[in-house]
Formats: sequence, structure tokens, C-alpha cells
Amino acid sequence: MSNQATRVNRREVIMSMASVPLMGAQAAAEKRRRPNLLFLFSDQHSYDMMGCSGNRQVQTPVMDRLSAEGIHFSHCFSTSPVCSPYRSMLLSGMHPLSNGVFFNDVTMIPGKGKYFGETLTGAGYRTGYFGKWHILGGNRVRAIPPGELRYGFDGPFLSNNCTTMFDAARAYYWNQKGERTLYGDWEPYAQSRQACSFLDEQSADKPFAMFLSWHPPHDHGKRDQYYVYDTQPDLMELYAKSDPELRPAVAQLDSSERRKQQCRDYMAQTTGVDRALGMVLDKLKAKGLDRDTIVVYTSDHGDCLGAYGWHSSAKDIPHDCSSRVPFLLRYPGVLKPRRSDLMIGPLDLMPTLLGLMNIAPPESCQGRNLSKAIVKADDRASESVPMSMIHSGPEEYRGVITRDWTFAVQRHDKEPHPQMNVLYDRREDPHQIRNQFSENRKARRKMMDLTRTWMKRFDDPFVSHKELIASGIPWKYPDQGGSVNRTSPLEWVKQTKLQPAKFHAE
Repeated sequence: MSNQATRVNRREVIMSMASVPLMGAQAAAEKRRRPNLLFLFSDQHSYDMMGCSGNRQVQTPVMDRLSAEGIHFSHCFSTSPVCSPYRSMLLSGMHPLSNGVFFNDVTMIPGKGKYFGETLTGAGYRTGYFGKWHILGGNRVRAIPPGELRYGFDGPFLSNNCTTMFDAARAYYWNQKGERTLYGDWEPYAQSRQACSFLDEQSADKPFAMFLSWHPPHDHGKRDQYYVYDTQPDLMELYAKSDPELRPAVAQLDSSERRKQQCRDYMAQTTGVDRALGMVLDKLKAKGLDRDTIVVYTSDHGDCLGAYGWHSSAKDIPHDCSSRVPFLLRYPGVLKPRRSDLMIGPLDLMPTLLGLMNIAPPESCQGRNLSKAIVKADDRASESVPMSMIHSGPEEYRGVITRDWTFAVQRHDKEPHPQMNVLYDRREDPHQIRNQFSENRKARRKMMDLTRTWMKRFDDPFVSHKELIASGIPWKYPDQGGSVNRTSPLEWVKQTKLQPAKFHAE
């Protein structure tokens, strides 16, 4: 292991220590009461698809305003850029090998009081959850049962678990009685109205924490190798006459009208999410709660939109189009508006937000509590974000992202895939066109060392999806005859005494 990798690890271990005392302006905030939390996130929204990120083609006025009023993080990356693993990291603060969700549609191990919702409820917060869930496992078309599989969200809970039907005729949710109910509107608008009803019930006497998870700008299926994003006619009309400039990694392979229409429709959905965001923020302000509320907007992962000829999935790969996501954070009177290049990922969100709320993160959190760094504007407190994809297909890798490099590598026994063994110079090659994995051995070795440092932190021997299934881990979904798994994949790895796998090209 390189000395530099060791130094980075020590510093980040220090930053991840449990509760960090908040100083300066935030000390004044403590005189009021603990702040509310409004955590708003979409599905498959890439960082470069916002006006405030420099994209002049997409219309996101609400996100742009939120960016100007708070901290705009330019270096937020999804450690595992796929739906269920991200959501499990967000709500547990734990790596997929520890919380159980190593793949899509796997049930998260019950938290026993240590997860985000449980911690908030235990601290006296009213909680509410609206929208996509996707950590129940099994058949997606069923309600999330009350109890331990809601992981502490014991307030209003209205979810459709996971679906890609967003239109008014088919979009649905499960009501409080467990009945399937049509929204009667485009899904994000209807979900935002539910969230607004929750805000109407809140007052200044007790803090609340609300999570709202929109599914768009996610695709809703494939036609002839093209993912489909068509949506509300009025949203699509906004872009009907535009000639979108495609990402270089898309345009060099396919600049057809079909690809451009895909981009238009994706931007139309993004504008729809922006309007849904505006509905909720307007209600928060009308209730007079905006000054006492931490507001977050982010996403679980991005969308390739055809970049690199990637047709297996719209995400999954380590490249920015897939892994780099928006992260806008507003906390009036405490955090001054600015741009930040602090390196941050989903494992860090739970401990960091709890830190900003003056709640000690549970010791089970494996992410970093970066609250003190954010308050002090210390963007060098974190220097990297780990990448970890456990997948049944070729998109299985480990890696790391720094301000200088995007790196990922497969196991030595995997069939090498050009998009899973990558080394991109983030400063000189921002569009990630020139893969230096084979030619730049010095930088590759440095990133391999740093990747191993992160893997050691999670006790990950580079276990594969195939090995986990073969080990006998009880990962069957509850509705397929199995019981809820209460043993982490990491425990199964240790029991089977798996030997660490070598990296490809070592």
C-alpha cells in the first residue's frame, strides 16, 4: 500500500468518528431547536443535467435557486450507482456488505434501532416517507408492511415500492390501509401534494423529518435498444423545437434523431421533477418553516443516455454520467451559500446530516460525519469516494473517485470489459473519453492502492455476486418462501473464509 493511500485513509477515518461538535454559526442555531429535515431525491438524475451545473439546455429554475441559496456540492458520487444499494446506504449509513442490499431487489437487514429513520424517531422527530422505496425485495407490486421493514419511519408512509409507471392512468401507491390506490396525476406531482399535506400538519413545536423519493427522470422501458423517457405533453413541448447538444461520449457513437429525442424527453422529465420540488419548497415557505429546515436535493445515480454505447443498463458504470449526482444543501442562518468540491457519497449522508442536526450518528455508521467540515468550509477534509459494484453481469468492480481520477477495476477472473476497467483524468479529460487504464501504470497503481484502503475499511475481499449466492446466504425474498435475512453478506464471507481476489491487470 502506498504512503499516500495510508495518509488519506487515516485522515478519512478521523473524519468518520461518531459525533463531531458543531461550532460557530451552528452554535447559535442550537438555541432555537433541532432543525427539521426535508430530504428530497429523484431517481437517475445525472449531475450535469441541471442549469446550476452549467447545462444551458435543461430548465431547472427551482434547483438553480436552491443551489444559489445553499451549498452546491460538485463532487457527490454514488458509491454503487444502482437503485437498491444506494437507498440502503442512505438509510443505514452502512456498506451493502453490511446492510445486506448487495444487489437490486434485496431486502435490507432490519436495523435494530440503528438506521436513519429509527435514529430520527428516537430523537423525537415526526417522520414521513413518500414515494419510491425499493429495499423491500421480492415482488415489487406490494405494500411495505408496517413494522421493522420500514426501519423507523412510523409516521405517514405512502409508497409504491418500485414501479416505472408514472402517468396518471397507471401511477399508484399503497395507502395507509394497504390498498392499491391510483394517484390520478403524474406521479411526482401527486407525491409532492402528499408531502405538502404532511407539511400542513407540522408546526414549530416539534421537529419533523420528511423523505420524498421521486422516480423520474428514470426511463420506463426499452424500445429497440433505446430507453424511453416520454412524459407529460406540456413538459415535452418545452423541448420539442430544441436541437440538444449530446454528451461527447454519446455523440461520438450515436447522434441520431432518436438519440436526441431521448435526451429531450429526459430533460422534460427533469423539468417536471424541478416543478415538483418547487411545490414542496413553496409549501415549506408558506408554513413559515423554511428558516428552521435543512433541505437536501440529490439523486441515487445518474443516466448514461447512450454514452459509451452502454445498453445493458442506463447506469451501473463508474463514469460520471452514471455515478455523479446532484447534491444541494440549504440550511438558512447556519450554512453560507457557496460552491463546494468536498468529496461525498451516500455512506456519508446519514452521519453528516445527523451531525448537522446535532444528533450523534450511531456507531454502526460506516460513512464519514462531514458536518464539521461543511460548517467550516473545509473541502479538503475528504479526498475520495469509494466505488463498489456487486453485480451478476459484467458491471462488477471496485474503485475510487478523487478530484484527479476516476478509477475502477474488475476481478482477475472476470472477462475484461472496457467500461469496468477504467482510469480517467478528471481534470484533463472531463468528458471521460480517453481511458488510461492500460497506459498509465503509475496512476493505476496509486488508485489500486487507494481502492484497497477503502476495501479494507469494509472488510471486502472483492467478493463477487456469484460467490455470495454460492455461499448460501439467505437472500431469498420474503414473498418467495424465505424469511427476512438477518445475517450480513460480510458475515457469510467470513464464515466461508473467502480468499481476497486479485485485481485485473495486476
